[in-house]
Amino acid sequence: MSVEITTLPSGLRIATERMAHLETASLGVFVGAGSRHERTNEHGLSHLLEHMAFKGTRRRTARDIAEEIETAGGDLNAATSTEHTAYYAHVLADDVPLALDILADILTESTFDSVELEREKGVILQEIGAVEDTPDDLVFELLNATAFPNQPIGRPILGTKEQVSGFGRDEISTYLDAHYRAGATVIGAAGAIDHAAICDAAEQRFGRLSSLDIETKTAPACYQGGETRLKRRLEQAHVAIGFEGTSYAREDFYAMQIFASAAGGGMSSRLFQEVREARGLAYSIHAFHWGYSDTGVFGFYATTSARDVAELLPVAIDCLGQAALNLNDAEVRRAKAQMKVSLLAALESPAARCEQIARQLIVFDRILTRDEIVTAIDRLDVAQIRAAGARALRSAPTVAAIGPVAKVFTPDRVASRLRGI
Repeated sequence: MSVEITTLPSGLRIATERMAHLETASLGVFVGAGSRHERTNEHGLSHLLEHMAFKGTRRRTARDIAEEIETAGGDLNAATSTEHTAYYAHVLADDVPLALDILADILTESTFDSVELEREKGVILQEIGAVEDTPDDLVFELLNATAFPNQPIGRPILGTKEQVSGFGRDEISTYLDAHYRAGATVIGAAGAIDHAAICDAAEQRFGRLSSLDIETKTAPACYQGGETRLKRRLEQAHVAIGFEGTSYAREDFYAMQIFASAAGGGMSSRLFQEVREARGLAYSIHAFHWGYSDTGVFGFYATTSARDVAELLPVAIDCLGQAALNLNDAEVRRAKAQMKVSLLAALESPAARCEQIARQLIVFDRILTRDEIVTAIDRLDVAQIRAAGARALRSAPTVAAIGPVAKVFTPDRVASRLRGI
């Protein structure tokens, strides 16, 4: 398998990988703009635009879009993240032209009908309400907002009820024109595809994308830490404790990923074995590391009863601290093996591979080879991985908690537990 890349005169890039043994194809349009690129008065527009893309074009109604793709046995979806927005399709090989036509239609010919807009704003308000009713989702929004206060990177992707309710067609069109430009966009495809045919179709169907300079610069993120607690009548406390991580563009990114995996990424990890298996203090506990273009967040999440919070937190924090001091070769080998399996699994899935190559092209301006990634993982030693974890744990802690939160540690108490790391 090899990736083919073509850049059209407009700046639009096409990246494809043919997987000869497949009879289906995944393709998508990936835009290098997400919630982080919104101005204060635009908060929630990236996500609203994603929703409205499926609500009718000059050639198709919302029902036409759904029926055409499903009549072919395919499916459409989309997702908005902090730094990117993506629109996907998965179809049989013969229906790739149809999928590409629909994707081009919804991204260049959407009408943003006022009736559909009001209806979809109502749907998003329900989605925001669902997050507020789901503490294991909401706690991560609180963590990010507390780690990056008063910054676009810290705002919830869905927006707020007040701002979403006030958006109109003009705001959506202005945001679309500013950010959905050819130079910020990659068409990715993997599976049973023909690169030349996709390039020809893309040149014809995405001609309306602006070729003006990209407006995707954002202010540098400033991790600060702090705490947010929401006292609610819940059976369990939902606690997320974070630290400053690292950008996916930095050399120590893989070291940080391996540290997070070894410390709390699976059933053999320290957090799982000590907190759940040895002490029975939580059903759910895991470590995580999110990488952004210029920063990151590392930490752990746990749910436990109000009675057990005071015991769980020192145990979990000590697990992380000790991992930064004495993580061993066997633990690192397991974490590296898990990363390699994830990488290889992506190579075997057309949907995962489509997304992987498109995002790499947006982020790194090139495609990372499997051997390059594996080599970068393999050359890291235990000392480097410990050092990456220690750097994160020395940063200002961020504490987010929902439920019975009286016994949740303050950031100062978390930091004092980690002195000497």
